[in-house]
Amino acid sequence: MTSYLRNAYLVLGTVALFWAGNAIAGKLAVGHVSPMLLTLIRWSLACLFVAPFALGDVRREWPEIVRNLPFLFCLGAIGFTCFNAIFYLAVNYTSAINVTIEQSAMPLVVFVANFILFRTGVSLFQIIGFSLTLVGVALTASHGDLSALLALDLNRGDALMMLAVLIYGGYTVALRFKPKLHWRSTIFVLAVSALIASVPLAGIEWAMGHTRLPDLRGMTAALYTAVFPSLLAQVLYIRGIELIGPNRANLFVNLVPIFGAILAVLIIGEELHAYHVAALIFVLGGITLAERGAARLAKAAPAESSPR
Repeated sequence: MTSYLRNAYLVLGTVALFWAGNAIAGKLAVGHVSPMLLTLIRWSLACLFVAPFALGDVRREWPEIVRNLPFLFCLGAIGFTCFNAIFYLAVNYTSAINVTIEQSAMPLVVFVANFILFRTGVSLFQIIGFSLTLVGVALTASHGDLSALLALDLNRGDALMMLAVLIYGGYTVALRFKPKLHWRSTIFVLAVSALIASVPLAGIEWAMGHTRLPDLRGMTAALYTAVFPSLLAQVLYIRGIELIGPNRANLFVNLVPIFGAILAVLIIGEELHAYHVAALIFVLGGITLAERGAARLAKAAPAESSPR
Protein backbone atom coordinates (compact mmCIF):
# COMPACT_ATOMS: atom_id res chain seq x y z
CA MET A 1 0.00 0.00 0.00
CA THR A 2 2.86 2.40 0.79
CA SER A 3 4.45 1.88 -2.62
CA TYR A 4 1.05 2.35 -4.24
CA LEU A 5 0.54 5.71 -2.50
CA ARG A 6 3.97 6.82 -3.73
CA ASN A 7 3.12 6.08 -7.37
CA ALA A 8 1.31 9.13 -8.77
CA TYR A 9 0.26 7.29 -11.93
CA LEU A 10 -1.50 4.48 -10.04
CA VAL A 11 -3.04 6.87 -7.52
CA LEU A 12 -4.44 9.26 -10.12
CA GLY A 13 -5.47 6.44 -12.45
CA THR A 14 -7.61 5.04 -9.64
CA VAL A 15 -9.10 8.49 -9.08
CA ALA A 16 -10.10 8.64 -12.76
CA LEU A 17 -11.75 5.21 -12.56
CA PHE A 18 -13.78 6.15 -9.47
CA TRP A 19 -14.84 9.46 -11.02
CA ALA A 20 -15.88 7.70 -14.22
CA GLY A 21 -18.03 5.45 -12.05
CA ASN A 22 -19.60 8.58 -10.56
CA ALA A 23 -20.99 9.49 -13.98
CA ILE A 24 -22.42 6.01 -14.39
CA ALA A 25 -23.96 6.09 -10.91
CA GLY A 26 -25.43 9.54 -11.61
CA LYS A 27 -26.96 8.34 -14.86
CA LEU A 28 -28.37 5.19 -13.25
CA ALA A 29 -29.90 7.37 -10.51
CA VAL A 30 -31.94 9.44 -13.01
CA GLY A 31 -35.63 8.83 -12.25
CA HIS A 32 -34.75 6.99 -9.04
CA VAL A 33 -33.59 9.90 -6.85
CA SER A 34 -33.59 13.64 -7.56
CA PRO A 35 -30.20 15.35 -8.15
CA MET A 36 -30.06 17.64 -5.11
CA LEU A 37 -31.34 14.94 -2.78
CA LEU A 38 -28.71 12.58 -4.23
CA THR A 39 -26.05 15.19 -3.41
CA LEU A 40 -27.37 15.52 0.15
CA ILE A 41 -27.50 11.74 0.70
CA ARG A 42 -24.02 11.34 -0.79
CA TRP A 43 -22.37 13.73 1.66
CA SER A 44 -24.46 12.56 4.60
CA LEU A 45 -23.23 9.00 4.07
CA ALA A 46 -19.68 10.19 3.43
CA CYS A 47 -19.61 12.04 6.75
CA LEU A 48 -20.92 8.99 8.59
CA PHE A 49 -18.35 6.70 6.98
CA VAL A 50 -15.30 8.88 7.59
CA ALA A 51 -16.19 10.23 11.06
CA PRO A 52 -14.98 7.21 13.11
CA PHE A 53 -11.56 7.42 11.46
CA ALA A 54 -11.20 11.21 11.36
CA LEU A 55 -12.52 12.57 14.67
CA GLY A 56 -9.26 11.93 16.53
CA ASP A 57 -7.29 13.86 13.91
CA VAL A 58 -9.89 16.64 13.88
CA ARG A 59 -9.62 17.07 17.68
CA ARG A 60 -5.82 17.17 17.50
CA GLU A 61 -5.79 19.70 14.66
CA TRP A 62 -8.83 21.69 15.73
CA PRO A 63 -6.99 25.02 16.34
CA GLU A 64 -5.57 24.92 12.79
CA ILE A 65 -8.97 23.91 11.39
CA VAL A 66 -10.70 26.81 13.14
CA ARG A 67 -8.14 29.29 11.80
CA ASN A 68 -8.85 28.12 8.27
CA LEU A 69 -12.53 27.20 8.63
CA PRO A 70 -14.03 29.77 6.21
CA PHE A 71 -11.61 28.71 3.48
CA LEU A 72 -12.13 25.00 4.14
CA PHE A 73 -15.90 25.48 4.08
CA CYS A 74 -15.67 27.19 0.71
CA LEU A 75 -13.55 24.34 -0.64
CA GLY A 76 -16.13 21.77 0.43
CA ALA A 77 -19.14 23.80 -0.66
CA ILE A 78 -17.73 24.65 -4.09
CA GLY A 79 -15.55 21.66 -4.96
CA PHE A 80 -17.76 18.97 -3.46
CA THR A 81 -21.35 20.24 -3.34
CA CYS A 82 -21.70 22.69 -6.23
CA PHE A 83 -19.72 20.57 -8.66
CA ASN A 84 -21.62 17.37 -7.90
CA ALA A 85 -25.06 18.99 -7.73
CA ILE A 86 -24.57 20.46 -11.21
CA PHE A 87 -22.98 17.20 -12.40
CA TYR A 88 -26.00 15.11 -11.33
CA LEU A 89 -28.35 17.67 -12.84
CA ALA A 90 -26.40 17.53 -16.12
CA VAL A 91 -26.75 13.76 -16.54
CA ASN A 92 -30.52 14.24 -16.59
CA TYR A 93 -30.11 15.94 -19.97
CA THR A 94 -27.05 14.38 -21.59
CA SER A 95 -25.22 11.05 -21.71
CA ALA A 96 -22.70 9.64 -19.25
CA ILE A 97 -20.17 9.43 -22.09
CA ASN A 98 -20.58 13.14 -22.81
CA VAL A 99 -20.12 14.31 -19.22
CA THR A 100 -17.01 12.19 -18.73
CA ILE A 101 -15.40 13.49 -21.93
CA GLU A 102 -16.32 17.07 -21.06
CA GLN A 103 -14.52 16.69 -17.74
CA SER A 104 -11.33 16.64 -19.80
CA ALA A 105 -11.53 20.43 -20.02
CA MET A 106 -10.56 20.68 -16.33
CA PRO A 107 -6.79 20.65 -16.98
CA LEU A 108 -7.18 23.56 -19.37
CA VAL A 109 -9.05 25.55 -16.71
CA VAL A 110 -6.36 24.74 -14.14
CA PHE A 111 -3.56 25.59 -16.55
CA VAL A 112 -5.06 28.96 -17.54
CA ALA A 113 -5.82 29.90 -13.93
CA ASN A 114 -2.36 28.92 -12.71
CA PHE A 115 -0.70 30.79 -15.55
CA ILE A 116 -2.74 33.97 -15.00
CA LEU A 117 -2.58 33.96 -11.20
CA PHE A 118 0.83 32.42 -10.49
CA ARG A 119 2.69 32.58 -13.82
CA THR A 120 3.21 28.82 -13.71
CA GLY A 121 5.64 27.71 -16.41
CA VAL A 122 4.37 25.84 -19.45
CA SER A 123 6.05 23.98 -22.29
CA LEU A 124 5.18 23.78 -25.98
CA PHE A 125 4.17 20.15 -25.52
CA GLN A 126 1.73 21.16 -22.79
CA ILE A 127 0.17 23.85 -24.97
CA ILE A 128 -0.28 21.38 -27.82
CA GLY A 129 -1.62 18.75 -25.43
CA PHE A 130 -4.16 21.12 -23.90
CA SER A 131 -5.22 22.21 -27.38
CA LEU A 132 -5.83 18.63 -28.49
CA THR A 133 -7.84 17.99 -25.33
CA LEU A 134 -9.93 21.10 -25.99
CA VAL A 135 -10.72 19.86 -29.50
CA GLY A 136 -11.93 16.57 -28.04
CA VAL A 137 -14.14 18.36 -25.52
CA ALA A 138 -15.53 20.66 -28.23
CA LEU A 139 -16.41 17.69 -30.43
CA THR A 140 -18.28 16.08 -27.56
CA ALA A 141 -20.11 19.20 -26.37
CA SER A 142 -21.25 19.94 -29.93
CA HIS A 143 -22.15 16.29 -30.64
CA GLY A 144 -19.74 16.29 -33.54
CA ASP A 145 -21.05 19.56 -35.01
CA LEU A 146 -18.58 22.33 -34.15
CA SER A 147 -20.89 24.91 -35.76
CA ALA A 148 -23.20 24.36 -32.78
CA LEU A 149 -20.52 25.89 -30.56
CA LEU A 150 -20.24 28.94 -32.79
CA ALA A 151 -24.01 29.36 -32.54
CA LEU A 152 -23.88 28.63 -28.78
CA ASP A 153 -26.46 25.91 -29.42
CA LEU A 154 -25.55 23.46 -26.66
CA ASN A 155 -27.58 20.72 -25.08
CA ARG A 156 -28.68 21.84 -21.59
CA GLY A 157 -26.80 18.98 -19.96
CA ASP A 158 -23.59 19.70 -21.84
CA ALA A 159 -23.79 23.39 -20.94
CA LEU A 160 -24.32 22.51 -17.27
CA MET A 161 -21.36 20.14 -17.36
CA MET A 162 -19.08 22.85 -18.75
CA LEU A 163 -20.13 25.06 -15.82
CA ALA A 164 -19.30 22.22 -13.43
CA VAL A 165 -15.86 21.91 -15.06
CA LEU A 166 -15.13 25.59 -14.40
CA ILE A 167 -16.16 25.14 -10.76
CA TYR A 168 -13.97 22.11 -10.14
CA GLY A 169 -11.04 23.66 -11.96
CA GLY A 170 -11.22 26.57 -9.55
CA TYR A 171 -11.36 24.16 -6.60
CA THR A 172 -8.23 22.38 -7.86
CA VAL A 173 -6.30 25.64 -8.12
CA ALA A 174 -7.43 26.66 -4.63
CA LEU A 175 -6.11 23.41 -3.13
CA ARG A 176 -2.59 24.84 -3.25
CA PHE A 177 -3.62 27.04 -0.29
CA LYS A 178 -4.99 24.14 1.74
CA PRO A 179 -3.57 24.15 5.28
CA LYS A 180 -1.28 21.28 6.23
CA LEU A 181 -3.76 18.96 7.87
CA HIS A 182 -3.90 15.18 8.02
CA TRP A 183 -5.82 13.83 5.04
CA ARG A 184 -8.51 12.38 7.32
CA SER A 185 -9.11 15.79 8.91
CA THR A 186 -9.18 17.42 5.50
CA ILE A 187 -11.70 15.01 4.00
CA PHE A 188 -13.96 15.10 7.06
CA VAL A 189 -14.07 18.90 7.29
CA LEU A 190 -14.67 19.24 3.54
CA ALA A 191 -17.36 16.52 3.62
CA VAL A 192 -19.16 18.21 6.54
CA SER A 193 -18.94 21.52 4.67
CA ALA A 194 -20.38 19.82 1.59
CA LEU A 195 -23.21 18.35 3.67
CA ILE A 196 -24.11 21.75 5.12
CA ALA A 197 -24.04 23.33 1.66
CA SER A 198 -26.22 20.52 0.28
CA VAL A 199 -29.10 21.20 2.67
CA PRO A 200 -30.36 24.46 1.10
CA LEU A 201 -30.07 22.99 -2.41
CA ALA A 202 -32.18 19.99 -1.40
CA GLY A 203 -34.61 22.40 0.30
CA ILE A 204 -34.99 24.46 -2.87
CA GLU A 205 -35.58 21.27 -4.87
CA TRP A 206 -38.28 20.20 -2.41
CA ALA A 207 -39.93 23.65 -2.42
CA MET A 208 -40.10 23.53 -6.23
CA GLY A 209 -41.78 20.13 -6.08
CA HIS A 210 -38.94 18.31 -7.85
CA THR A 211 -37.84 16.03 -5.01
CA ARG A 212 -37.90 12.30 -5.74
CA LEU A 213 -37.22 9.99 -2.82
CA PRO A 214 -34.71 7.22 -3.57
CA ASP A 215 -35.76 3.67 -4.32
CA LEU A 216 -33.32 0.72 -4.05
CA ARG A 217 -31.51 1.68 -7.25
CA GLY A 218 -31.28 5.29 -6.16
CA MET A 219 -29.84 4.36 -2.76
CA THR A 220 -27.34 1.99 -4.38
CA ALA A 221 -26.14 4.80 -6.63
CA ALA A 222 -25.92 7.13 -3.63
CA LEU A 223 -23.91 4.55 -1.68
CA TYR A 224 -21.41 4.21 -4.52
CA THR A 225 -21.00 7.99 -4.79
CA ALA A 226 -20.48 8.29 -1.04
CA VAL A 227 -17.70 5.70 -0.81
CA PHE A 228 -15.75 5.85 -4.05
CA PRO A 229 -15.93 9.34 -5.67
CA SER A 230 -16.58 11.17 -2.38
CA LEU A 231 -14.05 9.61 -0.04
CA LEU A 232 -11.51 7.36 -1.73
CA ALA A 233 -11.14 9.43 -4.90
CA GLN A 234 -10.87 12.74 -3.03
CA VAL A 235 -8.21 11.38 -0.69
CA LEU A 236 -6.23 9.96 -3.60
CA TYR A 237 -6.67 13.16 -5.63
CA ILE A 238 -5.20 15.28 -2.84
CA ARG A 239 -2.37 12.74 -2.54
CA GLY A 240 -1.74 12.94 -6.28
CA ILE A 241 -1.51 16.73 -6.14
CA GLU A 242 1.00 16.43 -3.29
CA LEU A 243 3.11 14.08 -5.41
CA ILE A 244 3.24 15.93 -8.75
CA GLY A 245 1.41 19.26 -8.35
CA PRO A 246 -2.02 20.47 -9.55
CA ASN A 247 -1.17 21.01 -13.23
CA ARG A 248 0.16 17.49 -13.81
CA ALA A 249 -2.30 15.81 -11.45
CA ASN A 250 -5.31 17.38 -13.14
CA LEU A 251 -4.18 15.96 -16.49
CA PHE A 252 -5.24 12.54 -15.28
CA VAL A 253 -8.84 13.73 -15.30
CA ASN A 254 -8.45 13.03 -19.01
CA LEU A 255 -8.53 9.32 -18.21
CA VAL A 256 -12.09 9.72 -16.91
CA PRO A 257 -13.65 9.72 -20.41
CA ILE A 258 -11.75 6.58 -21.35
CA PHE A 259 -13.02 4.67 -18.33
CA GLY A 260 -16.39 6.42 -18.55
CA ALA A 261 -16.99 5.48 -22.17
CA ILE A 262 -16.14 1.84 -21.48
CA LEU A 263 -18.36 1.69 -18.39
CA ALA A 264 -21.23 3.53 -20.10
CA VAL A 265 -21.26 1.10 -23.00
CA LEU A 266 -20.88 -2.01 -20.81
CA ILE A 267 -23.18 -1.06 -17.92
CA ILE A 268 -25.73 1.42 -19.29
CA GLY A 269 -25.69 0.33 -22.92
CA GLU A 270 -25.09 3.84 -24.29
CA GLU A 271 -24.12 4.18 -27.93
CA LEU A 272 -20.55 5.18 -28.75
CA HIS A 273 -20.67 7.57 -31.73
CA ALA A 274 -17.88 8.33 -34.18
CA TYR A 275 -17.39 11.80 -32.67
CA HIS A 276 -16.91 10.17 -29.24
CA VAL A 277 -14.13 8.00 -30.65
CA ALA A 278 -12.50 11.03 -32.31
CA ALA A 279 -12.78 13.00 -29.07
CA LEU A 280 -11.18 10.20 -27.07
CA ILE A 281 -8.26 10.07 -29.53
CA PHE A 282 -7.71 13.80 -29.09
CA VAL A 283 -7.93 13.46 -25.32
CA LEU A 284 -5.43 10.60 -25.16
CA GLY A 285 -3.03 12.45 -27.43
CA GLY A 286 -3.43 15.57 -25.35
CA ILE A 287 -2.67 13.94 -22.02
CA THR A 288 0.36 12.16 -23.48
CA LEU A 289 1.89 15.33 -24.91
CA ALA A 290 1.04 17.50 -21.92
CA GLU A 291 2.48 14.99 -19.45
CA ARG A 292 5.67 14.77 -21.50
CA GLY A 293 5.93 18.56 -21.45
CA ALA A 294 5.34 18.70 -17.70
CA ALA A 295 8.05 16.09 -17.14
CA ARG A 296 10.52 18.13 -19.19
CA LEU A 297 9.72 21.26 -17.19
CA ALA A 298 10.25 19.35 -13.94
CA LYS A 299 13.69 18.17 -15.11
CA ALA A 300 14.68 21.63 -16.28
CA ALA A 301 13.59 23.40 -13.08
CA PRO A 302 16.52 22.32 -10.84
CA ALA A 303 19.05 23.37 -13.46
CA GLU A 304 17.40 26.75 -13.92
CA SER A 305 17.17 27.45 -10.19
CA SER A 306 20.67 26.32 -9.26
CA PRO A 307 23.19 29.04 -8.32
CA ARG A 308 25.53 30.13 -11.12
